[in-house]
Amino acid sequence: MIYMRKHIFRAVAFVALSISLWGCASYNDAVAPYYKNVSAANYPQAEKELDKNSLIQKPRNQLLYFMEKGRIAHLRGEYQESNKYFNDADQLLDNGMKSAGDEAVGLLVNSMSQKYKGEDFEKFMIHYYKALNYLYLHQTEDAIVEARRITLQAQEQGDKFNNKDTRYSNDAFSLMLQGMLYESNNDVNNAFISYRNAADIYLKSPDKTYYGTPMPLGLQQDVIRTARLNGFTDEADRYENTFGIKYDAPPASDGGSLIVFWENGRAPIKEQSDLFFTLVRNSNGDFFFDGGGGVMIPFNYTGDRSKVNTKGIESLHVAFPKYVAQVPYYLGADITVNGSTTPFIKAEDINELAFKTLQQRMLNEMGKVLARLAVKKIAEYSLREAAKKDNGKTNSLIEGLGYGVQLYSLFSEKADTRNWQSLPSYISYARVPLQKGANHIEIKMRSANGTSEVKTIDVEGKGGLQFYNYATLR
Repeated sequence: MIYMRKHIFRAVAFVALSISLWGCASYNDAVAPYYKNVSAANYPQAEKELDKNSLIQKPRNQLLYFMEKGRIAHLRGEYQESNKYFNDADQLLDNGMKSAGDEAVGLLVNSMSQKYKGEDFEKFMIHYYKALNYLYLHQTEDAIVEARRITLQAQEQGDKFNNKDTRYSNDAFSLMLQGMLYESNNDVNNAFISYRNAADIYLKSPDKTYYGTPMPLGLQQDVIRTARLNGFTDEADRYENTFGIKYDAPPASDGGSLIVFWENGRAPIKEQSDLFFTLVRNSNGDFFFDGGGGVMIPFNYTGDRSKVNTKGIESLHVAFPKYVAQVPYYLGADITVNGSTTPFIKAEDINELAFKTLQQRMLNEMGKVLARLAVKKIAEYSLREAAKKDNGKTNSLIEGLGYGVQLYSLFSEKADTRNWQSLPSYISYARVPLQKGANHIEIKMRSANGTSEVKTIDVEGKGGLQFYNYATLR
């Protein structure tokens, strides 16, 4: 019997060590060569690294793979190929990512082993890149379809949080983009509605900011300008009073106008944070996880509560993701067109969105993780109790299984550190007038050490609204 116990302990220790070694690296560590080449703007090599990476090729990471492939194809200027992958990502999301089997994996193993379902703001960003791809492919109607899908995405998010929750359920920048897309199609009525909806999101906040982004002056002007174009004089006057500005739109330029999006830096990465909780029972017999500092999370245990010994569950180790910001190399930028300089204004702070949306769902996510761990712990305790015989001796096999569950629970716990990390840290934009014919444009970016870099492009002014996006992912 002693011989059997010895080999059982060796076996569970080996399994635990294997799980520990397999699970110590974060997603960012495992896909680092890809992101290193993205940051260096070496996009062909980045794509090669992505295609040969075994982790992101796994079925559970299919959504991440499609989003990254779509992003890298967009950066390479392969817009048709880019939308092929973004459409694949859309198809996955439309079909639904949840299943009983996947939920069981999350309960019995860890959330890192489940299918990656995407952050809410990542889903909005798919529409951003798809719309730009379609515009560059001169498929305006398809770009307008993406504009409409932004509204559907917002409604889906609103339903998810019952439209009463203060959590992230809409995206002001996406609504601004929606307005721009409608305007490019000469649909000024829907453009006004989109701009107004975006502005109203900012106005709901006491300081008129939305996830770290003050309301852009350009958005305020777009609301007033399109209101007047529609003949909504009262609306235009009301928003002038609300914004505290007086705005008279300049005459339309012969060459039309250009909206430039500057995508700067890289989205934050996820790392693992380790926390510890104890399971306690109140006077009514209800269970709670106590994390100290006043953090109490209820645990709705459906089993026989009388058989749960909370003293046997001394502590629970929780692995939870945390974001780590990547400081962009460039701090700001201006755009100069035909001798006139305009500053870029921040429109979307993905860095802030990532931190705040994770914080908003933290207690709910932590409750799921703790419930999973508690079930494992209760199973471990039950096995160890069952190993005790009436004659005072111990059943070594059952005892070994109990210790195996203990070690498995300890070493299999792993935070989900996946996210779409090739997204920019933030997006700024500028709307500039174009003259008829050739326009020489300079985008001047400033770094923290005082140096600057200039990107030059040439645009043909031909009337109407055009778009251009430029990425500095370091």
